[in-house]
Amino acid sequence: MNFLMMNIPLNITKTVHDWIFSIMPDTAATITIWVVVAAAYLALFAVAGLYLVLLERKVAAWFQLRLGPNRVGPFGLFQTMADALKLVSKELTSNDRIDKFLYNLAPYFVIVASLIAIGVFPFSQQFQAFDINIGVFFLFSVSSIGVIGILLGGWASNNKYSLIGAMRSGLQTISYELSVGLSILTMVLLTGTLQLSEIIEVQRTGGWLILQGHVPAVIAFMIFMIAGTAETNRAPFDLVEAESELGAGFHTEYSGMKFAYFFLAEFINMFIIASIAVVLFFGGWLSPFGITEGITWFPEFLWFLIKVLIVIMTMMWFRWTFPRLRVDQLLTLEWKYLLPINLVNLVIMAIVIWLNWTI
Repeated sequence: MNFLMMNIPLNITKTVHDWIFSIMPDTAATITIWVVVAAAYLALFAVAGLYLVLLERKVAAWFQLRLGPNRVGPFGLFQTMADALKLVSKELTSNDRIDKFLYNLAPYFVIVASLIAIGVFPFSQQFQAFDINIGVFFLFSVSSIGVIGILLGGWASNNKYSLIGAMRSGLQTISYELSVGLSILTMVLLTGTLQLSEIIEVQRTGGWLILQGHVPAVIAFMIFMIAGTAETNRAPFDLVEAESELGAGFHTEYSGMKFAYFFLAEFINMFIIASIAVVLFFGGWLSPFGITEGITWFPEFLWFLIKVLIVIMTMMWFRWTFPRLRVDQLLTLEWKYLLPINLVNLVIMAIVIWLNWTI
């Protein structure tokens, strides 16, 4: 049961763990702890999603020299909560020709895939719900589920704009997953492990992997950020939801909480991409001020969240800087540039490791 010990701090969760097992049979206690951990991650999921939406709006306002949300609560901090309450209270509408079962199922594919992925991230040395030795492979598998929900939603809506958006999403996701996978594989080659906690431990003494791997690691990071942004269907790769062409794209026919699931999943997927980047390239929860010593009084999970926030800000910077690509440009970028560069970069990383040129 060690993987359930989400220590914030260790003595509190250990006390709760021992107390639950003292008042319940082992099976009931185990199920109770699972429920508690799931509730904690659901709360993290909801709060992160809501405030990433607020951050996006504030960043957009900053880039466009305006104020952004500033009415609901101090500095507009409660604006996204008000929006969430509005979506919860809205009527769920749809056309009368939908495939009801698949139409209602699609949002849950997207939201559940995002939630499962968060469970394997090491937010600190102890704050990790599920530490498995194939963590990277697990993330690959789970991230492939979300696109099924998009395809189902677009097809089941019986709307031509939704269907076009869904087909674009399938095309884009399948294409850019190759670059994301090869970028991650380049760093796995450097660390020699698929376990996320072990990847961070490799960086404890040797420094961040983006420095250990020299130029191939930097190239892998750049390609990962470009392909990861495309994976999340964000501008300049938002052809799936191109408002000028497709309305809202694959979720045109969705309203209320079903629309909110798609909307929230996009921001959580951005958090997931940023978290993968932090774990693979920037030392995860390790302090940047001296990887070995660090600042012992500063909570580890705050280092993780600060690094993730910086990467997310970079992705938002992309959105408000570059214009949307055309479909042919989108595919040309992947198949003619990113994928060949990634393959060559993987071979170069193998040569660097073979010659022991890492730091």
